[in-house]
Amino acid sequence: MSGWKAYDIPDQGGRVAVVTGANSGLGYVTARELARRGARVVLACRSEARGVAAVERLRAEVPGTQAELRLLDLADLGSVWEFAASFPGDRLDLLVNNAGVMALPYGTTVDGFETQFGVNHLGHFALTGLLLPALLGTPDARVVTVSSPVHAMANIDIGDLNSERRYRRWIAYARSKTANLLFTHELARRLAAQGAGVVAAAAHPGYADTNLQTAGPRMAGRRAGERLMRFGNRVFAQSAEAGALPTLYAATAPGVRPDSFTGPSFAGWRGSPAPSWRAPWTLDDRAGELLWAESERLTGVTYEALKV
Repeated sequence: MSGWKAYDIPDQGGRVAVVTGANSGLGYVTARELARRGARVVLACRSEARGVAAVERLRAEVPGTQAELRLLDLADLGSVWEFAASFPGDRLDLLVNNAGVMALPYGTTVDGFETQFGVNHLGHFALTGLLLPALLGTPDARVVTVSSPVHAMANIDIGDLNSERRYRRWIAYARSKTANLLFTHELARRLAAQGAGVVAAAAHPGYADTNLQTAGPRMAGRRAGERLMRFGNRVFAQSAEAGALPTLYAATAPGVRPDSFTGPSFAGWRGSPAPSWRAPWTLDDRAGELLWAESERLTGVTYEALKV
């Protein structure tokens, strides 16, 4: 794993990958590098205009690539169902649950969920469940869900998943990222119990220069905060290319373990991919079961093939 770079990605010829939030930042780099190694990549994007621009850019950077755009709004479960229903074919080698929002002012999704929990966790929970038959039918398939070291700020509150009692934007973000890791833990456990060959793993980019950091201050009208985030990105963050490496490693490297958590090697901040520390509560079987049950109830998506 030491010094692992994008050129170490194994050949992906014949493989099909879906990357959410692939129009920019980490998602775009992930899609581009998978395409560069021969994968047919589906860019799952909320904005049609930005998605079209991303596909055109990718095709220019990787001539001959098999890349396509499909619209997906993780803040709208109807959109998630439509995406899954229109997914072409019954083969899916790799699902990268990358899209996310961070530290936004309080808001709700189309379905009434707190936005960060709804987009970062529930949208991806529903998407993975709806695409599960294709994943189970594909040898050596993987699901990689992108979390964050910020998960260490807070465990989930199973009695207040939507932050209805009190909303603190960073705590809500941390809880959504804890939910990503608990989802990976429980998914890996259920896949193992069924003897399925799908690997569920998680990754995080450390501190990478993307639009994620500036969206929250911009939406809140906090110009000083937005400028501060831009300064921090410029001075301290690693590039999106470097930040995408842990995700690409978890998605493609041989021998990736189920329920592993990969991040940058230097203090979880920057550097080549390495095993990452995670809070003990993200490995709690009971918490994973409770979150799973609530996620099925809230989304209406049940993982029938993984019932325990």
